[in-house]
Amino acid sequence: MCICVNCAYVDRCQTYHTVETVHQQPHLSEEPDFEPVHPLINVNLYDHGQGMEWDVVGCESFTEETGRWARLRPGELIPT
Repeated sequence: MCICVNCAYVDRCQTYHTVETVHQQPHLSEEPDFEPVHPLINVNLYDHGQGMEWDVVGCESFTEETGRWARLRPGELIPT
């Protein structure tokens, strides 16, 4: 699971913005202004390379704020 959903910077993060683009999801911010330090992304391929899942699994800038994404998108399913 992407750690970004519980990060204080999720709506300002340039890396998370890229993840949203890859997954063709609406952006939390159209112009993120925060560049995280050393994000670590796992990329999983499935369906014989036809699908791709990106998850940020580490980041030196990660600052935990449990439920941050859910508060920004109330009522929506939390990305897994």
